[in-house]
Amino acid sequence: MVMLIAEDDPLISMTLETFFTKEGYKVISTNNGREAMLKIEEHLPDIILTDVMMPFYSGLEIIAKIKSGFNKKIIVVVLSAMGQESAVKEAFELGADDYVTKPFSLAELSLRVKRLVKVRGRNTVLQLDEKF
Repeated sequence: MVMLIAEDDPLISMTLETFFTKEGYKVISTNNGREAMLKIEEHLPDIILTDVMMPFYSGLEIIAKIKSGFNKKIIVVVLSAMGQESAVKEAFELGADDYVTKPFSLAELSLRVKRLVKVRGRNTVLQLDEKF
């Protein structure tokens, strides 16, 4: 499974990339919204983890573009320090599949991603669990 991480904080991005690579995902990391949009078009990831506040395009703009017809099947999880109800509501209204407030637990984030994959009926990640 291909996962794209759109996160402008280098420490968070590197941590997520290392963790999910060890979980068996092919991870593509980007540090701004423009780069994320280019990589999404190029690689068509199965899962996107996106920050809300990024240079060029926000995570909300990425969600709107993807869910409005680009590819509605891509799982999108928002990672944000903005836990405000209005931001959460807007992300879900645009089509986000989950919203995780920073700071977050990597183990919990992994479980949330796996749950979303299972709900969508994809078996690749579930088979990865058997290796660990």
